[in-house]
Amino acid sequence: MIEHYRGRVPGAPLLFAICAPCQPFTKLSRKELSEARKAGRERDSNLLTEAAKFVDRFRPEMVLSENVQGIGDPKYGGVWDDFKAQLGRLGYATGSKVVCTSNFGVPQYRRRSILVAVRRELANPAFLVDGNLSDLNVPEAAPENVVKSVRAAIGHLPPLAAGATDPKIPNHKTRSLSDLNLKRLSAAMPGESNIYMVDTPDGDLSLACHRKVNTKLRTRCFTDVYTRMSPDRPSPTITTKCHSISNGRFGHFDVEQVRGISLREAAVLQSFPGDYVFYPTDMIEPIARMIGNAVPPKLAEFFSRYLASSITRPSAQDSAHLAGASAVQHG
Repeated sequence: MIEHYRGRVPGAPLLFAICAPCQPFTKLSRKELSEARKAGRERDSNLLTEAAKFVDRFRPEMVLSENVQGIGDPKYGGVWDDFKAQLGRLGYATGSKVVCTSNFGVPQYRRRSILVAVRRELANPAFLVDGNLSDLNVPEAAPENVVKSVRAAIGHLPPLAAGATDPKIPNHKTRSLSDLNLKRLSAAMPGESNIYMVDTPDGDLSLACHRKVNTKLRTRCFTDVYTRMSPDRPSPTITTKCHSISNGRFGHFDVEQVRGISLREAAVLQSFPGDYVFYPTDMIEPIARMIGNAVPPKLAEFFSRYLASSITRPSAQDSAHLAGASAVQHG
């Protein structure tokens, strides 16, 4: 397909977006796993190395990779630096940095590792670090970015009850809550920790397991669960459990709405367009996984456009020559 479309659109640059599963590079990977899941995580952790073979084979003009903040930590085997070094050996100018999505038009605090690469012979000198052909600059924010709050992002959506579905807005659907969790969230104030649970109108509603850990460690842990988002700041990181108040600060900021955020609200906080529909619309868990695992579209758009601007495109005559050489090479 690549050669076919290169022939149809000569001169159009090719971008490889390579985002390996993040689970091997997160705290969750330290949990007890079955042998099968351990093997799966091991395979996943090697996907960047495997992807470099495709870069070598097809020689895309640009490469973009995104992953969790911690992927660059040496304890994960150096896969991020190794991938960057592989691209360098293949003739690419590369750059890598940890950025926050709130600086790119996404109403969410989400720190992510970004790796960008362009073929050295095409690199625009203005995008290189001190003119070094090996080092590509990585922006830390979009120009003229205005940080967007939760209220500004989702405050316009119709109110919902826990377990309800809006009849007109696709994916504006919330998870139901137990009577106990309804009592907990009813006592929660926007942006505060869950220390409120020790003294609510219904008594101490803190979890026994949390009290045990807090006593053992002599500090308060898990302070974001069963809490509401702050309306005047970007949201916390949207995860695959973004519909569940027991898995993070995912309660709606409006105290009149005793519920977690809806799937539609989570998608908006990830910067998906309001008319983007996730299927199957009658389910919660599969859609929450899709939303939480996604690269925020505005982040992907910014770096895709940035990379497209960072290369000097060959002329139509050069493109035809390159296409012919490629056909001979791969024929």
